[in-house]
Amino acid sequence: MELFIAVLVLLVLIGLSNILNRFVPFIPIPLIQIVLGVAIALLPAGVHLPLNPELFFVLFIAPLLYNDGKRTPRHELWNLRAPILLLALGLVFVTVVVAGYAIHWLIPTIPLPAAFALAAILSPTDAVAVGAMAGRVHLPKSIHRLLEGEALMNDASGLVAFKFAIAATVTGVFSLAQASFSFILIAIGGLLIGALLSLLLIRLGVWIRRLGMEDVTIHMLLQILTPFVIYLVSEEVGVSGILAVVAGGIIHAIERDRTESVQLKMQVVSASTWSVILFILNGLVFVILGVQIPDVLSTIFENVSFDNLQVLGYVGLISVLLLVLRFVWIYLFWKGNENSGEELSSGKPRLKEITIITLSGVRGAVTLAGAFSIPYVLQDGSPFPERDLIIFLAAGVILFTLIAASVFLPVLAKNEEKVEEGTPQTTERKAQDIMLNAAIRAVKSEMNDENKAAALAVVSDLSKYIRQAAGELTAGKRKDILKQETAINLIATRAERKEIENMMDENVIASEAAFRCNSWLDRKEMMLANRTNTQMMFSLSEIGRVFGHVFTNRSQKPEQPFMIENAELFRQVKMRTSEAAIKAIRAHMNDSNRIVSLSVISRYERVIAKLRTWNQGKTEDPFDQEKLELQMVAMQEQRNTIQQLYENGEINRDVAAKLRRFINDVEATALKNT
Repeated sequence: MELFIAVLVLLVLIGLSNILNRFVPFIPIPLIQIVLGVAIALLPAGVHLPLNPELFFVLFIAPLLYNDGKRTPRHELWNLRAPILLLALGLVFVTVVVAGYAIHWLIPTIPLPAAFALAAILSPTDAVAVGAMAGRVHLPKSIHRLLEGEALMNDASGLVAFKFAIAATVTGVFSLAQASFSFILIAIGGLLIGALLSLLLIRLGVWIRRLGMEDVTIHMLLQILTPFVIYLVSEEVGVSGILAVVAGGIIHAIERDRTESVQLKMQVVSASTWSVILFILNGLVFVILGVQIPDVLSTIFENVSFDNLQVLGYVGLISVLLLVLRFVWIYLFWKGNENSGEELSSGKPRLKEITIITLSGVRGAVTLAGAFSIPYVLQDGSPFPERDLIIFLAAGVILFTLIAASVFLPVLAKNEEKVEEGTPQTTERKAQDIMLNAAIRAVKSEMNDENKAAALAVVSDLSKYIRQAAGELTAGKRKDILKQETAINLIATRAERKEIENMMDENVIASEAAFRCNSWLDRKEMMLANRTNTQMMFSLSEIGRVFGHVFTNRSQKPEQPFMIENAELFRQVKMRTSEAAIKAIRAHMNDSNRIVSLSVISRYERVIAKLRTWNQGKTEDPFDQEKLELQMVAMQEQRNTIQQLYENGEINRDVAAKLRRFINDVEATALKNT
């Protein structure tokens, strides 16, 4: 019960941190969450959670890195492969050697192997912290991708180096050749096993689907379990579980791209579910980090054998050393190989960009979890040298890098943001386009045979909003769209005429009725050729009414059996001609007329839907209700997308508020029309 209450309190703090961030958006959410974690731990009846490193890695790091591997664009990572590898591998080992010797020289009580271990655990940047910081300050896209790629790879290199340094400290034995071979084996093995397990789990999902089990819940559960299975199996085999989950995420993304059109509903549910999971896990990482800090600090501050100011000086010096090493490494690489750096900058290396990349190397919970995994005793039974001090220094560097990035990155990235993102209007249009496309995907995922007409109508409306947002509906564009719509309607009308001829050949309708139908189609074609869209739509509705009167034979006395018989004939004719029209439109549909074609198809689908309900004896038209329900789905998806864009830092509060007002206006109009 005590653990449940602690977890519940942490979840409340996550929600509170997001509320506070609305009022102080200039403070990154990770820092707010760390402060809240510290505050709750300092209370008399506060939360105290012992950090279990193994559980922390499998519960938090595995799913977070799996998602990072799944969502990070693969082609962009490949284009930046040289700088990513030099940061994720080269810089890590340079940091271990240089910072290790420096820490041993600065604090002689820490043996050289233990100093290497501290340098190793401080070398990797934290993927979660990097994502939170980079998204909040709107880093240039190329730099953001570089940092993501580095964070995905350097966890494994840093943790492997840490593992060997700890082993050398505990046993007193170290072999560079063996360590290098083991690192290559662990890294490559992790990538291969992660990819293989991901493929096997994907095939398992396909096999389950072939058994007829299309339940999204089952497949979503399999997807959630995937990173945990990959990590645990990889660690059990003895390879890098971190690289394994990254590889598994990449393989999942490849499979998702290949089957997205077939499993659209699964993609929508997956995105929604993972957004909740990642929101909770990201928040828990930093809140738990904050909860650990008071105990770590008190261990040193309350120990009379340590000079508090001197220890804080160690934190500052080590942090500055890590930043200087990072700056120099990036500068030398950039200077020495400008061709590999073209993705980041053109011409000579720019100090501002190098400084941004340097400060973005934030350390996070991975560093602290690794530090807590240091054993208490050596092989001979003696205490591990300066274990508490090492953990304190690791926590201090985490806070130093987070605060430095929070203070200086927004200032340095401000001008880059203007160049990268353009004007506020451009940002708003881009966000509106993203949210409208998300709404279209959500509506399509809900589409079935019964609500197809309403779904197509909603998609058509959303597509028009996209064109309006892009500024495409100028007077000239409207004229072009009108021409397209006229041409498509003419194609549909000719298909209707041909279907009437087929029905006459099949003796479904008499020649006199077919002649009257063709007469009305002649009139429709004439209107399409000579009238505006508004007039045309009015005329089409009138034609539909007159078309019905042809078969009800108003000149005769309204004998009920006769009317019912002709009404059923009208239903058959209109349904067949409408279906033929839809088939003809789809045959002529291409990328240039797709939106207009779907709009015309939606009108025919509505006619078919009405005729089906008529046959079922229903007096009410379900189209409006179905359309309203789908509009609500679309608007909720738009609201979710806006919130996600705001939380990722892709739009500011003003843009988010403006887009929400737009949705509210559309919603009010929809409710009023209904």
